[in-house]
This record gives sequence, C-alpha cells and structure tokens, in this order.
Amino acid sequence: MAREMMYGDAIAAAIIEEMQRDPNVVLYGQNMAMTERDPMLKKFGKDRVRLAPISETAEIGIGIGAAMTGLRPIVELWMSEFLLVAFDQVINEAPKFHYMSGGQVKVPVVLKAGFGFCAGWAGQHSNCIYHTMMGIPGLKVVVPSTPADAKGLMTAAIRDDNPVVYLHPYMLTLDKGEVPEGEYVVPLGVADIKRAGTDVTLVAVGWMVKKAVAAAERLAEEGISAEVVDPRTLAPLDVKTIVESVKKTGRLVLVDQAPRHSSAAAVIAGEVAEHGFEYLRAPVKMVTALDTSVPYSEPMENYILPNENKIIQAVKSVMAHEAVAA
Repeated sequence: MAREMMYGDAIAAAIIEEMQRDPNVVLYGQNMAMTERDPMLKKFGKDRVRLAPISETAEIGIGIGAAMTGLRPIVELWMSEFLLVAFDQVINEAPKFHYMSGGQVKVPVVLKAGFGFCAGWAGQHSNCIYHTMMGIPGLKVVVPSTPADAKGLMTAAIRDDNPVVYLHPYMLTLDKGEVPEGEYVVPLGVADIKRAGTDVTLVAVGWMVKKAVAAAERLAEEGISAEVVDPRTLAPLDVKTIVESVKKTGRLVLVDQAPRHSSAAAVIAGEVAEHGFEYLRAPVKMVTALDTSVPYSEPMENYILPNENKIIQAVKSVMAHEAVAA
C-alpha cells in the first residue's frame, strides 16, 4: 500500500520507523527537542532525541564517536554549508576509520542536510557542494528526488554501516508523491529510470530530476523521446545504468544544479566518456548552473540556474548533431 506524502514528511516517516525498529538509532541536532511538546521527543524520549550545541564540529564529532560505540546517529545539520565547518571530520575522519582499523570499526552515522535553497537565500544557502564529497573513499552520498526515494534512501542510509551524507533538495520539500507504507528500502548505489525513452538520455540530480521529467514531457509533444535517469546516490554512482541508457539512446544531456566545474555532471560525463564513448552519436551536453555564486535577485537567480527551456535546447542540439553529420 502507498499513500500521498510530502517529500519532507517522507523523510520523517523513515526516521520514525527506523527509530521504532532499532533502539540504537538516535536523532539530534540544532533547533530540535527544544520544548517538551516536540513530537519526536514525546515519542522517543530525551535519551534518543537531543538538542545539540550550536557547533557543527561538536555535532558531527559526537555523531562519529557515538557511531563507533554501536549507536546509529542521525545528525540534523539543516544546511549543507554547515558541513563545511567540520569538513575535516566529514571527509578525513569518519570515512577512514573502517579502513584504518582493518575493518574492525564501523561508523554508521547519517549526516542529514538540505541544499540548493534557490528561493532568495543567495550565496550561502543555495549551494550544491556534493561534488566535494562524492569522491571520498568510505563516504556515501545520497540525493533523493521524490518522496518515495526520500523515504527509501533514508532507511537504507540509517541501516548502512558506513557514514552517509544524506542531502535533500530544499526546493522539493513540499512536493507530494506516492510513498509505500511500512518498511521500504531503496538500495544505495542503484539508479532509477524516472521516464523511459529512446532518443536521448537525460541524467539529472536532485531538484533537476523534476525539471528533466517536465522537459521530457514537453519534448514528447514534438516527437522526441527522452529517457530520464536519476542516479539517486552519487557515491556509490551507478555508472552501469547510465551507460546502458546511453547505449540505447546514443545521446546524453546532463542536468545539474551545481556550477559546471564543480558538478556531479562533470564526473558522470567522464565516466560515460570512458565506458560509453562508442555509443555516442553526438557530443555530451551539460546543462548546469553558471560558474558563479547564486545571486539574491530572483531574475538573476533564474538566469544562472538550469530550467526546462535550457534542457530542451540542449536536447535539440544533440538531436540536430546527427542530422548535420549525416
């Protein structure tokens, strides 16, 4: 059975279900459990739901230490930029303990944060910093694009024995969709085809999946069949599914909210260049944000970000390439 839920509520549902299932799952962060009326605090008590100090270094350090003792902490960090304050622990401590201990130490911590708040929040809360983490050995990076995936990937992240950075696009928080009730797990490292197609592959990340699907529907009205692939996790990255889609369509457009030269799109383009070059009928096209900070001005914000029209133009460009070559 499934029921309609908002994206943010789907994440909360996964956390609640996992806390009910496993007493070792704990939740804490800033601006949490601040009063006795807090619903999570009332449900699970002060031992498992805690207010953290206003120190990301302390929050993440406590989470890593707690995970090493056998707990499964979920650290609510709110904004992905706050991870940067404690980045040494995120990329140089938590992911290394398992390797450096010869597999004896596990670090099952989830670092949960929103990102890409492009709604007038300007330069410091509108960023996409996942490229800085998706290549770190031992660290997993999750970016759900639908309410169902938000729930299933959070469940998988909590159960994983490795540190997981769970990034949720703030622009999807209120989006609604069908979400399976009860236990629901989406395996990490498995991409999903959100829309099947035969003419061109669109690989999109996070919020951009929604825009890619909308663009694909408009393209279908013009007779162009676009397949939309959502990696869902950037580390591990499901290269096989992406390459198989490119093998079928022969064309690839990458859509990423991050700036071009600090994007997941650039990494995916490199993987396809190595593993799927022979299948390409046209050059790979990247539709990304411009290489600039996100401005406060809404018209400027819209100017630098990908949108449906930019995706459609890119698709038509790769579709026309073969016609010209012929």
